[in-house]
Amino acid sequence: MSYQCASQVSPIQRVLGRLRRVLRSGAGFSAACPGHDDGRNSLFVTEGKDGRVLLHCFAGCTFEQIVKGLGLTEADMFQSRRKGGGGLPHSPRRTARLQEPQGLTLAHYAAAKKLPVSFLKSLGLTDIYFDGRPAVRIPYLGVEGFDAAVQFRLSMDGEDRFRWKTGSKPCLYGLWKLEEARAAGYICLVEGSSDSHTLWQHGIPALGLPGATTWREEWSNHLRGIETIYVMIEPDKGGEAVKRWLSSSEIRHRARLVTLVGAKDPSAMYLSDPEGFKGKWVAALASSVPWHKVERAEEIARAKALWAQCESLAVQPNILDLFEAALSRIFVVGERRTARLMYLALTSRFLDRPVSIATKGPSGCGKSYLAEKVLIFFPQSAYHVLTAMSEKALAYSSEPLKHRFVVILEATGLQGEWVSYFVRSLLSEDRICYETVEKTKDGLRPRRIEREGPTGLITTTTAVSLHPENETRFFSVEVDDSPDQTRKVLKAAAERINQDDTAIGDEEIGRFLAFQEWLAAANHRVVIPYASALAEQIPPVAVRLRRDFKAILSLIQAHAIVHQASRKQDDRGRIIATFEDYRAVRDIVSDIVSDGVQLTTSQATRQTVEAVREANERGSRCEEDGASVKEVADSLKLDVSTASRRVKVCLKNGYLRNLESRRGRPYKLVVGDSLPGEMLLLPDAESLARCCSVAASPEDGAPPPPSREPPGPDGVSPEIEEEL
Repeated sequence: MSYQCASQVSPIQRVLGRLRRVLRSGAGFSAACPGHDDGRNSLFVTEGKDGRVLLHCFAGCTFEQIVKGLGLTEADMFQSRRKGGGGLPHSPRRTARLQEPQGLTLAHYAAAKKLPVSFLKSLGLTDIYFDGRPAVRIPYLGVEGFDAAVQFRLSMDGEDRFRWKTGSKPCLYGLWKLEEARAAGYICLVEGSSDSHTLWQHGIPALGLPGATTWREEWSNHLRGIETIYVMIEPDKGGEAVKRWLSSSEIRHRARLVTLVGAKDPSAMYLSDPEGFKGKWVAALASSVPWHKVERAEEIARAKALWAQCESLAVQPNILDLFEAALSRIFVVGERRTARLMYLALTSRFLDRPVSIATKGPSGCGKSYLAEKVLIFFPQSAYHVLTAMSEKALAYSSEPLKHRFVVILEATGLQGEWVSYFVRSLLSEDRICYETVEKTKDGLRPRRIEREGPTGLITTTTAVSLHPENETRFFSVEVDDSPDQTRKVLKAAAERINQDDTAIGDEEIGRFLAFQEWLAAANHRVVIPYASALAEQIPPVAVRLRRDFKAILSLIQAHAIVHQASRKQDDRGRIIATFEDYRAVRDIVSDIVSDGVQLTTSQATRQTVEAVREANERGSRCEEDGASVKEVADSLKLDVSTASRRVKVCLKNGYLRNLESRRGRPYKLVVGDSLPGEMLLLPDAESLARCCSVAASPEDGAPPPPSREPPGPDGVSPEIEEEL
C-alpha cells in the first residue's frame, strides 16, 4: 500500500476529498455544498490557472461559509510556493477572495428581465453548469409536454449567448401552450425565449422562433386552427429575414405584422415601462398590418424603383429587336429565331401554360452557349439550370418550380423513364404528385411528394428526337449548322479575342434584368381578341396542333406582356394583344409548327435530300447501291458528323431510305417519300386582320374597345395605387 504525503496533495484534491456527491461538470465539479443543508449539488468547484481553488454556491453561501464547512482555512485553497510544501500561501489577502465563474444564473436572468424566479421555474427553467460556468437551462417542450430540445443561456448579451444541448435541433418554443392560443384565437410569433417569457407573464399567447432565419415550413402545421398570427418584425436584418420566409409560407394569409415604436422587441418594451407594457402591447397589436397589404405595398415600391431603371426599354415598340442587338454585342451571331423564341418562352413563365423548347443540333454548334447567353438577361428567380440530374431529382429537389423554368443544358440529363415521366407531369399537369415509401425510425411509412408548377423546360440536345411522348410537349428548334453560320461564328470569335467583355455594359444588362423583375410584379392577364378567328383559319391537319395552338397563344400573350407599357387594357384590366403581337410570334414559329406536322420542311432537309438525289444520279450505280454520308458531306461542304445528323433527320421523317440492312455498316442512301410543299399553317397578320375587321361582335374576333390605359409614369397602374 502506498500513501501520498500531505504536501503532495493539491488544494483541489484536498477540497474534493472533503465533499459529498462529487460529479464532473464541464471544466470543474459539482458537489453538495458544506455551507448549508444541500439536497442538490449547488456547489461548483474548479481550479484557477495558478492552482488556487475557486468555489461558488448557487444557493448563496459565502466563500468563508464554504471553507468553514470543509474544515479548512483560506490558505488551504492555495498551492504553497515553498519547496517541500507546507507554509503559508503567497499573498493570501490578494488572492484568497471568492472568484465567481463567468456565466448566468436563473436569479440574474430573472432580475435582468424583471420576471419572477418562481414564474420562470414553473416553465421548467433551472440553473446548471455548462462548460464549467453557470448557465440557465431552458427546456423546449413539445406539444405533449415532453422535452423536444434543450437550450442553455450562458449570458445576457454577446454573440455567444445560447447553446443547444448535444442532439437537440432548433424548434419552436412554446408548443405545449398552443391550446391556449387556439382558445384565444390568436398567437404572437416572436424571436427567442425571453420575449415569450415576457408575453406569457402577461397572459399573452406567444410562440418563440429559435432564430429569425430558422423557420421551417413544416412548423406551419402547428399553427393550424389559429385564426390570427401576429408576427413580430424587429428593426434589424432579422426582421427582413422574417419577411423573406413569410412571403412564401402558408401562414402569411393569416399573418399581421407588428412593429414596435421605441423598442426592439417585447422584452425591451416591458423593461422600459413595466406598468404600461400591457396597454402598449395591445395598442401595437391593434395597429398591426395584414401581410397582404405589406406585401403589395412593397411590391409597388419595388416596381416603381425597377420602372425607373427599365422605363426606357419598356416603352419601346419592339423590345425583341433591342434584345437581339444586345445579344450581338456579347458575340452571339445568327440564331435570331431561336434567341427570340427563348426570350418569349422564358417570359411565358408568368402564364398558366409556359412554352417549352428543345434546341437540337450537332455537337459543338453552340446550343448551350446560346441558352447561357439568353439567360444573362433574366433574373435567377426565373430559371434553375442543370447539366444533368438523377432519376427522381425533380421530385425530391427543394428548388421552387412554380412559374419557373428548368434549363437542362444537355438532354442526356433527361434520360430515364422516371425523368421523362416527371417532365411530362410538369409540362402537362403543371405539377408532380409522387407517392413513395420511406424508411423511418418508426419503420416503413408512406410519403406523398407534391411539386407545384406550372413549369417550363428549355433543353439542348444532339439527338434527332427525344422521348416520343415528350416531343409534342415542346417546340423543337434546329440550330443553323450551315457553313455560312460557321463563318459568322469564327468571325465573332476573332473579334472577341481582340475586345474586352465590356461591349455590352453592366448598365444595359441591368436594364434588361430590371425589366424582367418589373414584369414579375406587373400585369400578366392578356386577352387575344382574334383568338377565335385564328383558330378558324388554321386547318386541323394533325392532332399535335391541339397542343401547338395553345403554345402559340401563350407566346402571343408573352409578347403582349413584354410590350404592355404600349398596349391598351380592356374594362377588366386585361392587356389587349394586338396583331403586332401575333405577327412577331408567327415570324418565329410559323415554319416550326408547319414542320412539326410535316406540311413543310426545313431548308437543311431539302438540301440533304437533293444531295442524295444528285449523288445517285452521278455515274453508273447498281440499283442496290446508294449514296454515302461522305458524299452528302462533300456535296454540302459539311463535316461528316453534321451531315450524318442531317441524314438521320431525313431518315426519321421518311424523306430518305437506307438500303443497307446490316447494323454498323455504312449507309446506302436513296430518296424516300416526297418532300412536302411550302404550305404554312399560320395565316399572315394581314389576312387575320381582314377576317377580324368583318367580325360581327367581339366574341367573333373583333377587339373590344379599350377602357384603361397602360401603367402610369411610375410603372404602376392607377387602380393598384388606389387599392392601397
